[in-house]
Amino acid sequence: MTPGRESHSSAVDAVVVGAGSAGLYMSHRLRGLGLSVRVIEAGSGVGGTWYWNRYPDARCDTESMQYSYSFSPDLQQDWHWTEKFAGQPEILKYANYVADRFDLRRDITFNTFVTSAVYDEDDDQWAIRTGTGEDIRARFCIMATGCLSNARVPDFIGRDGFKGTTYHTGHWPHEGVDFSGKRVAVIGTGSSGIQCIPEIVKQAAQVYVFQRTPNYSIPARNHPMTPEHEQSWKSNYDERREMQRRSRTGNVNNLNDVSAMSVSEEDRQSQYTARWATGGTTFMASFNDLVTNKASNDTAAEFVRQRIGEIVRDPAVAARLTPRDYPIGTKRICADTHYFETFNRDNVTLIDIREDPIQEIVTSGVVAAGKTYEVDSIVFATGFDAMTGALLKVDIRGRGGESLRVKWEAGPRTYLGLATAGFPNLFIITGPGSPSVLSNMIVSIEQHVDWLTDCIGHMRARQLHVIEPVREAEDAWVEHVNKTANRTLYPSAASWYMGANIPGKPRVFMPYIGGVGRYRQECAEIAAKGYEGFRLAASSRAGAFQSED
Repeated sequence: MTPGRESHSSAVDAVVVGAGSAGLYMSHRLRGLGLSVRVIEAGSGVGGTWYWNRYPDARCDTESMQYSYSFSPDLQQDWHWTEKFAGQPEILKYANYVADRFDLRRDITFNTFVTSAVYDEDDDQWAIRTGTGEDIRARFCIMATGCLSNARVPDFIGRDGFKGTTYHTGHWPHEGVDFSGKRVAVIGTGSSGIQCIPEIVKQAAQVYVFQRTPNYSIPARNHPMTPEHEQSWKSNYDERREMQRRSRTGNVNNLNDVSAMSVSEEDRQSQYTARWATGGTTFMASFNDLVTNKASNDTAAEFVRQRIGEIVRDPAVAARLTPRDYPIGTKRICADTHYFETFNRDNVTLIDIREDPIQEIVTSGVVAAGKTYEVDSIVFATGFDAMTGALLKVDIRGRGGESLRVKWEAGPRTYLGLATAGFPNLFIITGPGSPSVLSNMIVSIEQHVDWLTDCIGHMRARQLHVIEPVREAEDAWVEHVNKTANRTLYPSAASWYMGANIPGKPRVFMPYIGGVGRYRQECAEIAAKGYEGFRLAASSRAGAFQSED
């Protein structure tokens, strides 16, 4: 159901913003409580990240059998993945299958942006405004907007004057793109660049890769799903899921729970070699201290550097592709299919824009260090305003008209990554301050949705209508998140985890690095103590909140 442009209003118990993995499951659980729900989705279909990111070879770096919902035993058994690492088309097919199987589309309004959400203290309702002119009143406003959904294109001089075609990996044309015989510039070598470049070069006449920061990447070693591997999970899903929930990353990755420095050089090399041969980002589970111990991290980083040197035939090109100024894993580690091999091709040129910066984009191409690279198309693989970008695109105002943008000017402040003080009944799924992007997102999404559903059920049973974090609890959580991050190597890298890819964005480590299992236990304990750190009340007008401690 998509409303027209005329202004009209409606009322529901909850509005969910976004119909990706989080929005779909959230609406399913709220409906199970008997609540009326509206899901507002900017796209024309479900799937979130997997609806928008359709660039060549877009795929998940978490194994398919683990990157799926666990809430329905029948769903787990009935769905069949075709590859070890599912590609975007198959994951989108899965999202549509879930939406249809649980009849979720009837609550979704597609092709609609939420422009503002303002808390009305007179009746403890959120007034939510859409770009189509609709006003929706809701008790709860739940932001399921995703961590990587606000695509960023750098403001290059002359960008709009380019006469060719331009694309962003995060907003790829649904009909696909044919680069046959074209000269293509790809700007960016993060995850999306590393995935799409090897595919683009198969079609294009010439590809110029503009790299700012070389990236650590591990071969994915993707292959068709075997019946044996599928059955090993389906015959034991309950135990495997529990292992995921207790783990550090939300994945069963066979963590080698010893320090890299506690074993011999021979044993270290053997472990790294085995992980490299197996493929995927579980390389970082080779030892338990790769993100906390610089000496250990150096051994893993050097192993990958040596592999790059072996793969790339031109020593000068290999040197430019080799990361040396940040620890491995502190920027998002990637999984690739013949990425480094791509630079052995005659139709690929690597431009290091730290040495030769992009000066401008002209009508015919890209100018770097005074040289014009004439191209027919430009692909911006330049990432996202991560974690906070999609949230802050909406004008969210809480008590006394306080703006979330203003509150977060120095960096996001949340309690558990779920809520923020001064904004009653506003929930964020996998928000900053939770494991989110450092974890298997489906595992973290389910944990947040289940926690929120239980919380709302708790409130309804006690005729409580308002919940809000205590600022002291929020301050303590922010401090805990920062201290935990600072015990690791993560803050030493200028990553999008830190907001470093966005000019002017505060440098704050946004996700919680303490681990999925530890975080889950913390949330459970807080709920068990009557939602410690939150204030709950029958209404704002009743005066002071009545704590459920």
